[in-house]
Amino acid sequence: MAEAGTARLADPDVEARLARLDDLLEGLQSTPGPTTRSATEAVVLLTEVYGEALARILDQTDGQLAERLADDELLGHLMVLHDIHPEPAERRAARAVERLRPAVRERGGDVEWAGVEGQVGRVRLKSGGGCGSGCGSGATEVTDAVQEAVLAAAPELTAVESLPTSSDGQAALAFVPLATLTHRGTR
Repeated sequence: MAEAGTARLADPDVEARLARLDDLLEGLQSTPGPTTRSATEAVVLLTEVYGEALARILDQTDGQLAERLADDELLGHLMVLHDIHPEPAERRAARAVERLRPAVRERGGDVEWAGVEGQVGRVRLKSGGGCGSGCGSGATEVTDAVQEAVLAAAPELTAVESLPTSSDGQAALAFVPLATLTHRGTR
């Protein structure tokens, strides 16, 4: 908690500063030249040093404190940025899906975390009204929101894939032909 007289930025103010930083960095990257390279290198070096400082702080904490720090949205994102988050990407992604679940259910659908395969997060989405995953813009909005939330929580993942569900909303079973199971490859 902040000491009396110490000002802290509210989350919207942090978000505004991050958006401005993104704009400034994009502007720098689009302007070639030695000054741009120096400015970009300075930002990278400063980020690395601050990441190292944050890692050293975490080295001095116990597991419970590290988890509490990671629960703060800004600190959690910084820990992810510097690859020092105490939770694995899969667990962070699963929690992001669970946080979205009530909002998806309010829209008549459902979302369920299905795990990670390689670097791809997998979810099962069920749209409201029994129309499957192709029900127009509402389903697209939900799919986009789920992908955005998962990748924000676990940017180490490269994509989020929606697994099919059957018409009754249950996970569709993959059909594997018997010949595939009994045929031995000739490699």
